[in-house]
Amino acid sequence: MFIIDRLENDIVVVEYEGRTYALPRKIMPASAKEGDVIKFDFQIDGEATKARHKRVKSLVDDLFT
Repeated sequence: MFIIDRLENDIVVVEYEGRTYALPRKIMPASAKEGDVIKFDFQIDGEATKARHKRVKSLVDDLFT
């Protein structure tokens, strides 16, 4: 369970299993406030992942050729 610990300018500090993490405020709902429990729905973006791998491979190839 992620709980909003505090809001600091453009950062939201959340607590999860006894540890705190700083996240960008823009990924939170505008109505989020201290004490709210947050649910995340993580998804892998396959196309963005492929594009990123292609870009990194290109940079590595350029570096070693």
